[in-house]
Amino acid sequence: MTNLLSNVHEGAEVQFSSGNINLVSGNYEYYHYLCDGFDDRGWGCGYRTLQTLCSWMNDNFQQNVEVPSIRKIQEILVELEDKPRSFLGSRQWIGSFEVCLVIDKLYDIPCKIVHVNKGDNLSTIVETLKTHFEKFGSPIMMGGDVDCSSKGIMGIHVDKSEASLLIVDPHFVGKDLTKEFLQNKGWVKWQPLRDFLSSSFYNLCLPQAKSKTII
Repeated sequence: MTNLLSNVHEGAEVQFSSGNINLVSGNYEYYHYLCDGFDDRGWGCGYRTLQTLCSWMNDNFQQNVEVPSIRKIQEILVELEDKPRSFLGSRQWIGSFEVCLVIDKLYDIPCKIVHVNKGDNLSTIVETLKTHFEKFGSPIMMGGDVDCSSKGIMGIHVDKSEASLLIVDPHFVGKDLTKEFLQNKGWVKWQPLRDFLSSSFYNLCLPQAKSKTII
């Protein structure tokens, strides 16, 4: 396994001079396409975001569980009878519901699924996301239908009527990373809610596990 960067969102908040920011609490590793030598380009973003969430679980909650490989994730979903055996070794993507199932299986931690009918309605869950980071501090997985690519959410910024999400994008392919490179190239970025696709629905998976740094 290639050494993975940790906490790639750090420093991104300095671009804001006003408003309120709520961030992930605790450590995680950044999983992305090909990070372990397995070529999952074009379909593995949900698995990689799940692995990022699992790395946070290992550091903050239960350290005796290994971050599952893509193959292991598929095996768990078949074992839970969520997927048929033909799913093993396939390139089928997974979404927030599957992420919820795997986290519950590995860590005995429930996840809250939040559904947004279309991007225009993302503003309705701003308070839900703020409360999640305040209460739990765990990272969030986000997926959609038209904008079907999975991404991690590591924070939320709210300034008056404007809100932005801190996105950690697993679609990067490459090595020799730095946090500064990822942020400069937009793989880690603040994305205003208005920039999400209005025609897409979004599902978010909010692990109900509390960071060890939150009392």
